[in-house]
Amino acid sequence: MLGGKGAAYHLEFTSRAGHKASRAPTEDNLLVLYMPNRAGWMAAVARLENAGHQTGETVQPVLGQEGADVEDPDGYRVVLQNAGWDG
Repeated sequence: MLGGKGAAYHLEFTSRAGHKASRAPTEDNLLVLYMPNRAGWMAAVARLENAGHQTGETVQPVLGQEGADVEDPDGYRVVLQNAGWDG
């Protein structure tokens, strides 16, 4: 479970023993993580690429060229977005 202390949000990843997650139905199934610090974003993208993940532009035009899109092992898309989020 991820979330800031006292924040009104959290992100929880779940799993079930013996259950294989199915593939994502479309490229629009995205988890977008907003990273406003450019140096931190670039370092995170570099870590993904150094670990063998291919990054590219997301299919969502609203995220523009400042989003590094990667596919996780289950086929879901994760975007590291170099921008802040005002919510």
